[in-house]
Amino acid sequence: MASFSSSNGQEDQVLVEEKSFARTLILNRPEQLNAATDYMISRFLELLLLYEKDSNVKLVIVKGKGRAFSAGGDVTSAVHDINSGKWKSVAIFFRKNYTLHYLIATYSKPQVSIMNGIVMGGGAGCSTHGSFRVATENSVFSMPETALGLFPDVGASYFLSRLPGHFGEYLGLTGARLDGAEMLACGLATHFVPSAKLPSLEAALHTVDSSDQAVISAIIGEYSELPMLKEQSAYHRLDVINRCFSRRTVEDILSALEREATNKVDGWILASIQSLKKASPTSLKISLRSIREGRLQGVGQCLVREYRMVCHVIRGEVSKDFVEVLQLIRRLLYSLI
Repeated sequence: MASFSSSNGQEDQVLVEEKSFARTLILNRPEQLNAATDYMISRFLELLLLYEKDSNVKLVIVKGKGRAFSAGGDVTSAVHDINSGKWKSVAIFFRKNYTLHYLIATYSKPQVSIMNGIVMGGGAGCSTHGSFRVATENSVFSMPETALGLFPDVGASYFLSRLPGHFGEYLGLTGARLDGAEMLACGLATHFVPSAKLPSLEAALHTVDSSDQAVISAIIGEYSELPMLKEQSAYHRLDVINRCFSRRTVEDILSALEREATNKVDGWILASIQSLKKASPTSLKISLRSIREGRLQGVGQCLVREYRMVCHVIRGEVSKDFVEVLQLIRRLLYSLI
């Protein structure tokens, strides 16, 4: 294993493994659930651009150390900058994030994202836009932004809007969590590989002298399984989700869910209602419109629009919810010190 040097001493946040024709990038902040710092985003951009020009590199593998792929962006510095009136610094961080996600989505070489753990927020952007997305029995996917006063960003209006039916609206508005089997069923993952087989999969990928998508897919397929959905899986309720989350407004969606709840006792419906009622009302409206606009836009258009949206949010021009939640997070962080 080799890590690239850095003058600021942060090089161990991104570890680099070079084997034959593959390069493995490892997010290495396990105690922080691999929350991405500005350095990590910059380093990822630098390395991906370098590998794209290197004919000796045929594919890139991305994974996280510990129990998370990545739980999103590191909000610690954002809290400080917003409270100090330095919203532009936060905007630059988001712009760099979105630039990385666009690069991943349009990358000329295969990227295999091994999502063996928590995948949330920015972590979804670093993985879901990749060519191959490998889920395991340890995978947990969520876009919890509406509870934070934000909206599903990192290109989520692109990938959520392309899920079956209105499953994307359901995930984006409620922040519901999916396991690996559900990720595969709805298309967020391209493959499901039991975690015990990951070392063998990675060893096989290291030997591939090809960037051919079909070749890579076939190798991953050799280690893949088709897991059963749990009985209580939300994906079994896609008909109810389509009926309710296809409604024109957030209020209509909530009313439709409440009507469903009167017709049958279902803990999933009640949980969905509670999630919507606990979320930021403004964030819900922004998120619903964003996902629906995303259906008609390419990934680049979605990321540009989301960047404009996030700039308004962090300046407090749309709602103070996000700033207030960040301040709450700051107080919680200080209470833990």
